[in-house]
Amino acid sequence: MSATAPGAPGRPERLFRGTGEHWPDDVPLPQPPPWRRAPAVPGGRTRRPYLIGAEQVEVVNAALRLRRPLLVTGNPGTGKTSLAHAVADELGLGPVLVWPVNTRSTLTDALYRYDAIGRLREGRAPGAKAEEAAPGNQADPRNQAGGADDGDTVGSYVRLGPLGTALATRHQDRPRLLLIDELDKSDVDLPNDLLHVLEEGEFSIPELARLPESQARVPVLTEGSRERVTLHRGVVRCADFPFVVITSNGEREFPPAFLRRCVRLELPDPGPRKLEEIVRAHFAGPDLAGLDADWTRVKALIETFTVHRDLGGLATDQLLHAVHLLQQGIQPDARHLREAVLRELRDGGGR
Repeated sequence: MSATAPGAPGRPERLFRGTGEHWPDDVPLPQPPPWRRAPAVPGGRTRRPYLIGAEQVEVVNAALRLRRPLLVTGNPGTGKTSLAHAVADELGLGPVLVWPVNTRSTLTDALYRYDAIGRLREGRAPGAKAEEAAPGNQADPRNQAGGADDGDTVGSYVRLGPLGTALATRHQDRPRLLLIDELDKSDVDLPNDLLHVLEEGEFSIPELARLPESQARVPVLTEGSRERVTLHRGVVRCADFPFVVITSNGEREFPPAFLRRCVRLELPDPGPRKLEEIVRAHFAGPDLAGLDADWTRVKALIETFTVHRDLGGLATDQLLHAVHLLQQGIQPDARHLREAVLRELRDGGGR
């Protein structure tokens, strides 16, 4: 049911009117779409239904059984990123570890980060300097490389990245899931740089490997949490290969050696019938009642969406946004709204 503006029965509300008129304090704002509501668990992710064909499901299962990276390609909006979260949710693999790739990304970014500047600053803290400078005092050996507590000190400045954390940790005795998002945006050498780590399941952190034997065991921080894992001689070695999902928009080809080690999945653009299923799944529960009452217009919107997607590229999320506006009594096919909500993604579309 669409909300209406106070004092204007039957008219869709303008939440913001651009007139300086304040929205009444005792009138709640309309609910956002189900997938944009706050997650039940702090820091969690709002669960969204995920629908793909049976053949695509079999390919995902093949990658899971082989524990090989799943290389997912397809047009923007076909659900590449959402697939990783759906797999982690169904299999109980814990929060997805995400590595968003861009042209400046390096393998080290994904493995670990060492805050050398932070460690240097702490070693030069004013209190430490004053104590060291006092007549007859020697510098505290804990602030010197190779000191008795230096392993713990160095570990405080090392944090494993998403790939490093995926190798070093598990979730309730199950492997972690790592999402390498949009690898095709990377430098040309990065896919090959990944090969050794993904094949061997281990890597070494030089800043820890060169510590003396007395500091062989060092606890380090992990991605996205305050948890620590203890490394021996700076080596990260997986007890269980993580499940790696790699997405690509197909902007460039990957080296044959890299492709050979991946299970490849092409996600097609969903057809009208699949789009109807996706819309119903996202507006399940109380949101579905209003949708059924206006299903004829929803189907017409899906048909319009399909035509524009094939001409200039549209994402399924854009259709869901348009359906939600339709539920709210807004006409998303009005030209100015179509330009904003259903604007094509390719060729500078929007007409």
